[in-house]
Amino acid sequence: MKYNFTSGAELLEKCNEFNMSMHEICLEREAELSGLSKEEVREKMRVSLNIMKAATEKAVEEDIKSMGGLIGGEAKKLTKYRGLSRSVCGELMNKAMVAAMGTMEVNASMGLIVAAPTAGSCGILPGAVVTIGKEYGFNDEEMIDALFAASAIGVIITRNATVSGAEGGCQAETGAAAAMASAGVVEMMGGSVEQAIHAASHCLQNVMGLVCDPIAGLVEAPCQGRNAIGVANALISAELCLAGILNIIPFDETVAAMYKVGKSLPMELRETALGGIASTCTGCSLTTKIFG
Repeated sequence: MKYNFTSGAELLEKCNEFNMSMHEICLEREAELSGLSKEEVREKMRVSLNIMKAATEKAVEEDIKSMGGLIGGEAKKLTKYRGLSRSVCGELMNKAMVAAMGTMEVNASMGLIVAAPTAGSCGILPGAVVTIGKEYGFNDEEMIDALFAASAIGVIITRNATVSGAEGGCQAETGAAAAMASAGVVEMMGGSVEQAIHAASHCLQNVMGLVCDPIAGLVEAPCQGRNAIGVANALISAELCLAGILNIIPFDETVAAMYKVGKSLPMELRETALGGIASTCTGCSLTTKIFG
């Protein structure tokens, strides 16, 4: 395949060889793989963008409660706080957190979301891309481009490591989502392919070793808070690379290290709800309360 890539190094090489951006290479690759036209592929991504945008807004506009009852209303509280008080994190980060946590509320209440790359990390990519898009006036086409750039990073992580919490811990879920989001944001903001790939490295390294310990086995807590951390991770990493602060460890080596760390995590810390905060006294009592 002319536009296929299997690593960060190969992605950068293809972009340089064809003088294309990350999103252009990913779009060409998807068209080759699917047999669809590039226009048809973009329309599929447009559907995903529209679902993402709706999910970021639903929890602010409606009263939502998760199936397990552990989360619900957090996006509204953050929005209210932004309007009443001086924000510790700033208005932009608050908006991104609202979008990320709100999307998780929609997911946990059986609403429609895009698992990007997983349901447990579904708030991070829209939280970053949609918020930056709104803040700086990017149109839907530019946000779609960012999602394709993000997808390129997701392809590489999925191929060479994992995005599954059950296999690699939360570092694999929210870490991968942040890596994808950060690369997309870098491209939106006019950064280079090299900067986007390095931003993904920053994101993975920032949460290396993060365990997956959902209370009662539900994708609610601490998942929602980690989506807020994930979107912050994505935006911080993008800012670093746009300022020229690249990572000293290549992206492909970082992905390999993340996978090795994930494989080293004991079974109890990989989405079984047998360790971490899920196994605390309160975590166990909440499980009993939910399931009886």
